[in-house]
Amino acid sequence: MTHDAGTVGRRASTRSGGAARWLHEHALFLVCMAVFVLCLAGMAASGFQVANEERLDHGAGPLALGDYLRSGQFIEATFENWESEFLQMGAYVVLTIFLFQKGSSESKPIGRRTPQDDDPRTAELGPGTPWPVRRGGLVLVLYENSLAIFFFVLFGLSFWLHAVGGAEAYSEEQRLHGSPGISAWEYLGTAQFWFESMQNWQSEFLAVAAIVGASVYLRQRGSPESKPVATPHHETGS
Repeated sequence: MTHDAGTVGRRASTRSGGAARWLHEHALFLVCMAVFVLCLAGMAASGFQVANEERLDHGAGPLALGDYLRSGQFIEATFENWESEFLQMGAYVVLTIFLFQKGSSESKPIGRRTPQDDDPRTAELGPGTPWPVRRGGLVLVLYENSLAIFFFVLFGLSFWLHAVGGAEAYSEEQRLHGSPGISAWEYLGTAQFWFESMQNWQSEFLAVAAIVGASVYLRQRGSPESKPVATPHHETGS
């Protein structure tokens, strides 16, 4: 079977156009993930150097990169930060259900319902309706709360891995000074663990409060995180 050059060219153009459209439609997620990977790689490279410098200062041999990536020091540093991010996002998703900020683009309008408040059990079903909505029951209960559940599950996992990695890093430092190590459960009871957590948590909630308050009076044209530039300060976002 043969195809003329025009047909092949059109198909190639269609595939190229489809890929370009897909990239355009998912660019925000893809760029954020690319920046995340680059920053994580930079963190690993610089942390690897710092860890080996500390080991040499204590008369211990250097670690291989693979060993460092499995070390308590790297695990603790990574999940200590992830923990605070997921706590912030989960708390923000839940708090914005019940709490309001007059004039903020980050708040639902005060005194009137929004589409987010609609009960999916009364929604008109169509071919594009998510399966859990069509299924109903417990599946729907979980689905209508799935965003908050997602973030709090990730917070819980990160919280525990922070404790596991932190206990290993703390124990290694203790052993370098001739003292015994501790378990993850014991590390949860130390001031060091809570200092590491709280120093991140406070900054995350400060950032949320800053955007909630600043979006009342400040604008960024073109951003969905801002109200339209000409909107009065007292009008709350939708």
